[in-house]
Amino acid sequence: MAFLRELEHFVYSRLENELLWSASMPCVVEGESSIPLARYGASNAGLMKTVYRRGLGYRYGRVMQVIAGAHYNYSFPDSFWPLYQELEKDPRPQQEFVSDAYFHTIRNLQRFGWLIPYLFGSSPAICKSFMCGKPTKLEELYGNSYYAPHATSLRMCDIGYQNTHENEAGFKANYDNLESYIESLTHAIETPHPPYQEIGLKVDGQFRQLNTNILQIENEYYSSVRPKQVPEFNEKPTLALKRRGVRYVELRSLDINIFDPHGISEVQCRFLETLMAFCLFQDSPVIGSLERSEIDFNLDAVCYEGRKPGLTLQRDGTSIALKSWAGELLDAMSGFAEILDAGKPGNPYRKALLEQFDAVRDPDRTASARILADMHAHKEGYFHFAKRMSEQHHAYFTHLPENHKSFAAIEAAVSKSIQDQKAIEAADSQSFDEFLQEYFSQSL
Repeated sequence: MAFLRELEHFVYSRLENELLWSASMPCVVEGESSIPLARYGASNAGLMKTVYRRGLGYRYGRVMQVIAGAHYNYSFPDSFWPLYQELEKDPRPQQEFVSDAYFHTIRNLQRFGWLIPYLFGSSPAICKSFMCGKPTKLEELYGNSYYAPHATSLRMCDIGYQNTHENEAGFKANYDNLESYIESLTHAIETPHPPYQEIGLKVDGQFRQLNTNILQIENEYYSSVRPKQVPEFNEKPTLALKRRGVRYVELRSLDINIFDPHGISEVQCRFLETLMAFCLFQDSPVIGSLERSEIDFNLDAVCYEGRKPGLTLQRDGTSIALKSWAGELLDAMSGFAEILDAGKPGNPYRKALLEQFDAVRDPDRTASARILADMHAHKEGYFHFAKRMSEQHHAYFTHLPENHKSFAAIEAAVSKSIQDQKAIEAADSQSFDEFLQEYFSQSL
């Protein structure tokens, strides 16, 4: 948290007549053409990043690229795994055991993942401009906004970044184990998809997308949680996973916390770490078709109407009240919070958990309810609310005393990054066409 604060402080100190937008959903959007593509320099690797985003624009619209979330990356300590493996009496190679344990955790994060937008969803309303004139079932609010009265995270709903072609393309990532996950993603990256073939690959000498397949690359697959390994330079993420196994979990369902200047709070981090431990140690059978449909239903229901009185979710073919299920989960997490608190003054993990008990008992304590209450109190739409909060955070950072040591370290990282970019560009000896062909032909 301290490093995040220094990094944001550094960025704020370098802005000129600009604000960092402190909300997950954008404002005010003047149509698709007003949104520029991100540029990463003249190297083949940099151009690939830009072409990928151009492809996303053709496939889903550029407005999707100005949605923002917070990714919570988590790994258990290296010293933990040998002890856990010994406890489980598992004779396999350690990395195979570790990867399986992470997929075990990921499946449970999907099962119970609806709890995150319920507690921390911070996009119950959006700017009208985001819809670019498209019809919506959302209600109008203060003339310039749309909202759903009991919504928690519209970012995570079908108006946000979703692979809406999943059903028509017949593709869904398989989380049974590492091998099946890699196989399912590889299939999607290598299988042509007629609607994307119609867009074209290279038109008038310019690449419109990296390929015309179901997915251009692994990162295009939208999921609330993903297994990750750090790729080496230009290494395909699926190959990195295959070669070195899962290194950490990327949780992608957090909206930016608009009430915290950092975009995420320490309380959230403590709660999420407790949830990770809980999900590792719970039973986690593979997800069948019925449970997959229940997971999708629950996430959508909570994002659109999570605070609706009496809302029920689906579990094991039956209905269960959100409040009852959430209470069960939080109760079961209590022991993990107690263990994580060992030796820590003030019991920060248990305090973080208790705050979530309060939000389950009283939905008005959730982030989404507080946002709508604040908008109603000021009689303002989404844009004016988010801009006001962004200005408050700007004031917070600009009044912080400068940490000269931290700023110097960040400046050094900036300089090194620029030099690294120049070196990569100078070392390029292939055409972009050749580079792409070589990238996609990688294999063990």
